[in-house]
Amino acid sequence: MATYKKFYDDVYMKSGKAKVVSCEKVAEIKNTNFRDLAAEGKLLALVTDETIFFPEGGGQSCDLGTITGYEVCDVSEKGESGEEIITHLLSFEDAAACDAALAKLTPGTEVEMEIDWARRFDNMQRHCGEHILSGIFYREYGGVNRGFHMGKDYMTIDISLEEMPEYKELTFDMCKHVELCANQVIWSNAPVIRRVFATADECRDLPLRKALAIEKNISIVCVGSIENAADCVACCGTHPATAGQIGLIKIFKVEPNKGMFRVYCEAGERAYKDYEFKHDVYTFFANRYSATPETLFEQVKLGDAKIQKLRDELYRLKKSVISERAAKIEEAVAAATAQGADSTAPSVLTFEYSDLTTDDLFAMSREICQGRPAKPLILICTDENTAVLLSDGKVCACGSLVREYAPMYGGKGGGKNESARAIFEKRDMLDTFVDLIEKHLRSVVK
Repeated sequence: MATYKKFYDDVYMKSGKAKVVSCEKVAEIKNTNFRDLAAEGKLLALVTDETIFFPEGGGQSCDLGTITGYEVCDVSEKGESGEEIITHLLSFEDAAACDAALAKLTPGTEVEMEIDWARRFDNMQRHCGEHILSGIFYREYGGVNRGFHMGKDYMTIDISLEEMPEYKELTFDMCKHVELCANQVIWSNAPVIRRVFATADECRDLPLRKALAIEKNISIVCVGSIENAADCVACCGTHPATAGQIGLIKIFKVEPNKGMFRVYCEAGERAYKDYEFKHDVYTFFANRYSATPETLFEQVKLGDAKIQKLRDELYRLKKSVISERAAKIEEAVAAATAQGADSTAPSVLTFEYSDLTTDDLFAMSREICQGRPAKPLILICTDENTAVLLSDGKVCACGSLVREYAPMYGGKGGGKNESARAIFEKRDMLDTFVDLIEKHLRSVVK
C-alpha cells in the first residue's frame, strides 16, 4: 500500500498522526552514514499509512524530527510513481532502547509525528529559490538546469546554454541580471502552486522549461500564473505558498564546469545570513581603513600600495643585512682555515641569530663561500628553534647528520650533503642537538 503524503495537503503541517504499517530492525544498510547504527542494533525502519515527513528527492534533503518521541534520522522513498512507500529510519542510543521501541511499534499502532520545522522551511525557501533562478535563466538566456545540489554551505545549479545559441558564455553580469529578476518575482509575492496531472497529455500546454521524464501522476510546480510564469516544471519537492516567503535570493559566483556553467547561490534565511556576515566583514574593514562605502575600495588599494612599498624596503634592508652577515661568516671561516692543523683551530663554526628566519639563513648560506664553506657551519634561528647545517659536502654529509641525530631529541628535518635543517619544539632540545653535532664534527673534522 502506498504511503499517503500529507505534506502535499499542507506543507505547513508541523505535526500529525499516523498508523504503523510495519516496523523492523535494520541489520544492513547501503547508506554509509547509518551502517554503524545498523551493525550495533540501534536502527529501525518504520513504514506508516501516511506521513508528514518529506523523503529525500529532487535535490532536496529529507525532513527530520521525531515519531512518538523517537528520533527520525532519515526518510526515503521507493516504488513506482503513485505507489511509493516512504520509510522512516529511527535511531537509538543503544540496542535495548531500540528493542523496546520495536516492541511498541506494532502494526496498527497510532504514532505522533513532529517535523523539524526550521529545517523544512529552510528547504522550502532554498528549493523554491532554485526554481525561480532556473526559470529566469531559461527565460533570459535559454539556460537549462542540468544539475542542482542543495549543499551545506551553498546551493549550486549547473546551467547549460543550449536553447539560445547566441549566448556562448554565462558571465557574472548575466547572473546579476538573473538575480535581480528573481528577486523581483519575490517582491511581487507571486503564488507558488502545485498541480497534479494523471497523464503527461494533460499538461502538454503548460509553459514547462524542461521536458517531462514521466508519463503519469505528474506533479507540476508553477511560480506565478500560467500566462506569466517565473517557472513551471515537474517537481516533487515542498515549496512555500508564495514567492515572498523566500525573502531573498543571492548569487555568489559562476564558473565553467564540464561544458556548462556552475552557479553558486543561496536563498531565504541563508542568503540573509550570508549578507549579514559580509556586512560585518565590510564594517570591520571600513572602520579599519576609516572609509565609507564609496571610498573603501580606494582606501584598500592605497593601503596595499603602502604595504608593498614597505615590503620592498624590508627586502632591500634584509638583503643588505644578509650580505653583511655572510661576509662576517666568510671572514671567520677564512681565519679558522688559515690556522690549518693548529690544535686551537675550530672544527665547526656556530652562529646564532634572533633577527633572521630559517629562510633568511638559507638565503645567507648561498652567499657564504659560494655555498661551499671550507669549514662546517651551524646557523641557528632562535625564534624557530631551527639549526641549519652547511658544509662543502665532502667533510661531512649534513642531511645524514640531521636524519641520524635530530630524532634522538624529538627533532625532525633533512636535506642534502651540502645543507640541511633540523627543527625542534623546544630550545633545550635544539641546544643539546647542536652540542652533539659540534662534538661529533670535532672528532671527525681535522
